Amino acid sequence: MKRTLVGALLASALIGLGATPAAATAPAPASAAAPVAASGVAAVDFAGTVALNNCSGSVVRLPQSQPDDRALVLSNGHCLESGMPGPGVVVVDRPSTRSFGLLNSAGTRVATLRAAKIAYATMTDTDVSLYELTTTYRQIEDRYRIKALELDTVRPAQGASIKVVSGYWKRIYSCSVDGFTYRLKEGDWTWTDSVRYTAACNTIGGTSGSPVIDTATGKVVAVNNTGNESGGRCTVNNPCEVDRNGTVTVRQGINYAQQTYTIAPCVGTGNRIDLSRPGCALPKP
Repeated sequence: MKRTLVGALLASALIGLGATPAAATAPAPASAAAPVAASGVAAVDFAGTVALNNCSGSVVRLPQSQPDDRALVLSNGHCLESGMPGPGVVVVDRPSTRSFGLLNSAGTRVATLRAAKIAYATMTDTDVSLYELTTTYRQIEDRYRIKALELDTVRPAQGASIKVVSGYWKRIYSCSVDGFTYRLKEGDWTWTDSVRYTAACNTIGGTSGSPVIDTATGKVVAVNNTGNESGGRCTVNNPCEVDRNGTVTVRQGINYAQQTYTIAPCVGTGNRIDLSRPGCALPKP
């Protein structure tokens, strides 16, 4: 888990690289969440992304989210400040005071946002974390004129044009969805229906948790999490693909993300994670 484990295996190195976000002294220029141009291609930039001390992330909203709901930050489960959840472990409503450096469209830090809790996190079937902030969407937009990125409610299509936006490195990768894996196995962890990028998205350590944005809609369709570094077979930093028949395929240098459309059915009134909602298929404690 180079991308997956940037928040864990590489944490000590990256913490030294990632400076603590500085609070803004004035509102940033207005930034919208990837508006779609007349050409049908979204103008993807850094607005709404965040830098963690060891990973990347983004402020996200669901279609049902309201302006006065506390905002959510999306990243990877392996990026938790407490370390990686083991296989089968699901974290729900755990207090947290973690800070996030909010970026504007140009990639400039304009604010420090603070978590109230880890609303949800796991590395089972997927690799995702959702932090609930102490601030609302309205407060973030009023103070910094930055809108949250919207999570799509449908799975991305094979061949879709995507961008991986790293708030940690302030770098945007452009490629396409090459396909999907039945199972993606790395060390003790296994993920289902992962997105496989084409080779152009050669993401590196620190890009873990970056939103994967469909350039046709401007919506988040996945969260960047891992890649096969050295051709190893199903080992840490060297995930392998396993098909329905158990056949293993290793793709050295290829990187992956976890789909996020499955999150929407699990979010209820007030942006609260409710794993008992109809249609919610996220792993449960």
